[in-house]
Amino acid sequence: MSKKNKLKQFCNCRILRNGQILMEDLWVRDGKIIDPEKIFYDEQIIPDYVIDCQDALISPGYIDLQVNGGFGVDFSHNIDNVEVGINKVAKNLLEHGVTAFCPTIVTSSKETYRKVLPKITRTNGGISGAAILGVHVEGPFISPRKKGAHEEILIRQFDQDFQSVLDIYGDLNNVCCVTLAPEIPNALSVIKELQRRNIMISVGHSIANLKEGEEAVKHGASFITHLFNAMLPFHHRDPGLVGLLTSDQIPSGKIIYYGIIADGVHTHPAALRIAHRTHPQGLVLVTDAISALGLKDGIHKLGQLEIEVRHSRAYIAGTDTLCGSIANMSECVQFFKEASGCTIMEALQAATLHPARSLKIDSQKGVLNFGADADLIMLNDKLEVLSTWIAGECVFERKSQNTHTMMKN
Repeated sequence: MSKKNKLKQFCNCRILRNGQILMEDLWVRDGKIIDPEKIFYDEQIIPDYVIDCQDALISPGYIDLQVNGGFGVDFSHNIDNVEVGINKVAKNLLEHGVTAFCPTIVTSSKETYRKVLPKITRTNGGISGAAILGVHVEGPFISPRKKGAHEEILIRQFDQDFQSVLDIYGDLNNVCCVTLAPEIPNALSVIKELQRRNIMISVGHSIANLKEGEEAVKHGASFITHLFNAMLPFHHRDPGLVGLLTSDQIPSGKIIYYGIIADGVHTHPAALRIAHRTHPQGLVLVTDAISALGLKDGIHKLGQLEIEVRHSRAYIAGTDTLCGSIANMSECVQFFKEASGCTIMEALQAATLHPARSLKIDSQKGVLNFGADADLIMLNDKLEVLSTWIAGECVFERKSQNTHTMMKN
């Protein structure tokens, strides 16, 4: 029997479960979290391994829905060795507590989509890297007026309704999320068809007003890409897409989720507090990380653009235009907690439960419930990542200290 199939007991820990931080042991077998009552009363067996967590806090692993690249890799432009680049990023994300993510392809050519998308397949994750949940395609169906660092020459319209989507992307099998501007002609019919195919629709890079945003939601949109960034600013007579957080036109029972970049650069702490206090259950932390994540200050190539990293910020070289984040998810969780004044539980759920719910995978990911995947992280009181586990196996441990001890019975 492999170690994965053995019964493990995580003890001397606090765990995040059902919106509470509990002093409980965590039991894992076959890569899943299990109910210890079955062990005690039915099987009456002892664990094969006992893991002393040394008073660490155990949280579900972080889930990042928007990762453009990192560690020198750009998913949209390093297209000749797609698998190599994906694997490199997936492996390095483990250090930051990310156990699952959505590789993100920004506005690109038809040739790029058709070359890249078939090669980014869903994976379960493990020692080789974080799980891949599906591709997030951000563009090219966006507003040129809110293009950010996207290349305007590649931006497209829905000239043939949904056929335009198929013509550009080709096969959608590996796609789990599409960011589009809902004000574009024919967008509503496209949104409706994407929903029918179980692909999450996110509105963003847009000049849509609130009414256009509400119509998109009624047709199936359920997410907002990096709130406040690349959209019309809040205005009291028409709050734009930001107004979706408090709209009374959202269908009953539906939650609007929104990504937000809590890196201290893209979103002011006061804006973070406004978003959190207005609509906390929809808040999803995303990094929007680019290829310069993990790289030092200096000039780096991002596709056809040169970017400059200076003082933990990434700009289009020679300008003051931000072109993505170089903060990792662990840093975003820590910054969000401090800036918003939220609880530890709320900060962690914004990077675990909420992204899982937005993708409708919260029965398996983003939780520590019985039957869920044993994808978890150990944290200290500063919310620094001590170790990362996928399917109950340790896939990363901080070298600076022994974060846990494992004893075999």
